[in-house]
Amino acid sequence: MTQNFQETLYPLYTLLIAGLTAILIVIGCERQPTHPRQPIDFSHKVHVTDYKIDCEYCHSGVRSGPVAGIPSVQTCMGCHQLVAATEPEIMKLREIWERGEPIRWKRVNVVADFVYFNHYPHVSEGISCETCHGDVGQKDELLPTPHLHSMTWCVDCHNTYEASKDCMICHR
Repeated sequence: MTQNFQETLYPLYTLLIAGLTAILIVIGCERQPTHPRQPIDFSHKVHVTDYKIDCEYCHSGVRSGPVAGIPSVQTCMGCHQLVAATEPEIMKLREIWERGEPIRWKRVNVVADFVYFNHYPHVSEGISCETCHGDVGQKDELLPTPHLHSMTWCVDCHNTYEASKDCMICHR
């Protein structure tokens, strides 16, 4: 009788353990961040839409070289010495500034090592930031833009703008 009882319960225990494992996996995966967490919460919506700050004010490298760049703590404090100075995130910014440290922003969109991308020729041809990055002026939190990692998307854009499709333009 003991062996029959064990044969009956074994499948139930196995099913219970499998079910609990599946639940733990789902719960664990559900809460994983899908993008880098920034050291200071930053809303593009507030800066771009509400205050009408042009992308190039903070990303000044787009007209001078390959990297758009990220704003320095001095750029941010140019306004935030007075504007919203008592907000918790601005107080974090002020602490970084007073320590003389840079803001350790994390890149959101990263192209593969074998791809060379230069913002300058795109911006100089009048291609708006929104063409590639979407309407960041409506985003409180910037997330990775999936199509920026797609060669097909880039080639289609080069076709649209009749730009070179020589492999060496992007793959050096």
